[in-house]
Amino acid sequence: MSLGKASAPIKVVEYASLTCPHCATYNAEVISVLKSRYIDTGQVQFTLKELLTPPQTVAAAGFLMARCAGPDKYFKVVDDVFRSQSRWRAGGIRQVLLQIAMANGLTEPQFEACLKDEAQLDALEARIRKVVEEDGIESTPTIFVNGRKVEGHTLADLEAAIAAARK
Repeated sequence: MSLGKASAPIKVVEYASLTCPHCATYNAEVISVLKSRYIDTGQVQFTLKELLTPPQTVAAAGFLMARCAGPDKYFKVVDDVFRSQSRWRAGGIRQVLLQIAMANGLTEPQFEACLKDEAQLDALEARIRKVVEEDGIESTPTIFVNGRKVEGHTLADLEAAIAAARK
């Protein structure tokens, strides 16, 4: 799923899992700034590529729920799941995810149907297989700017890669 104009000259791709603590930190510290400085100004198109890390069922549920909420809410749901990691890690995973789903326009029956949708789960697994097999991604988060891997996970690292891509 992508944010920003397809015509943006710089493409940032993040491979992430909703259960990855480092991805949650990256989301909190980097993505909001990336959005305001670069995506909203038309300089960058950001694409999130979904991966599953343990507990994989939680990561899958979060991504399925984000897609069920629709393209306009996808990144809001992803952000909410990242920001709720400490809550669902403490227990009550289903209740935390249901609260996020309902806050983003899904009813409880829609939430339940979404998580049981075999076609969507198969599509998620196919996307992940493609990422692992074709892109060779082995850890999260992994970030690329215009096809070049970014070393480091700070805003400064990403901004340096964006500056280099402009040249």
